[in-house]
Amino acid sequence: MIVECKELLWRQFGASVDMLENAITLCPEVLWDNREKFWYNAYHCLFFLDYYLTIEHNSFAPPEPFTLSEFDPSGAMPERVYTKEELLIYLRFNRKKCHSVIQHLTEEIAMQRWQNGYKDYTFLELLFYNMRHVQHHAAQLNLLLRQGMNKAPNWVSEAKDNL
Repeated sequence: MIVECKELLWRQFGASVDMLENAITLCPEVLWDNREKFWYNAYHCLFFLDYYLTIEHNSFAPPEPFTLSEFDPSGAMPERVYTKEELLIYLRFNRKKCHSVIQHLTEEIAMQRWQNGYKDYTFLELLFYNMRHVQHHAAQLNLLLRQGMNKAPNWVSEAKDNL
């Protein structure tokens, strides 16, 4: 895969992950587990960021202490509220995974089909889908911060590190 394209993809995908990190970091305790469930929206985003970065997704398992609860067809919530520190650790895990996936992306992997019961994309298209999903939830969390404390993190134009 063209090196310049991978660098561009990382700068923008990494920026989305950085925006998510900034929102989680800024969230005060009073907003963490209120009616809007800030923690759960952040967890949902991190879980699917991890899942959609998994090329062999049939063997996907999130790291402990997280479970496959997001796949529950009834929409059951996780058994407990995850802490900010737990989610920031998961975010750092995902950021490294995303960086590595993009760094090692080849044309063959990029064009490989990624299919489950809901999606049928090339892996490259799934990366763009995943980036949009992260950005959607980062914006949602920023809105909750703005509504709850009249403050939200600034826009991040590119990843804080290089590929």
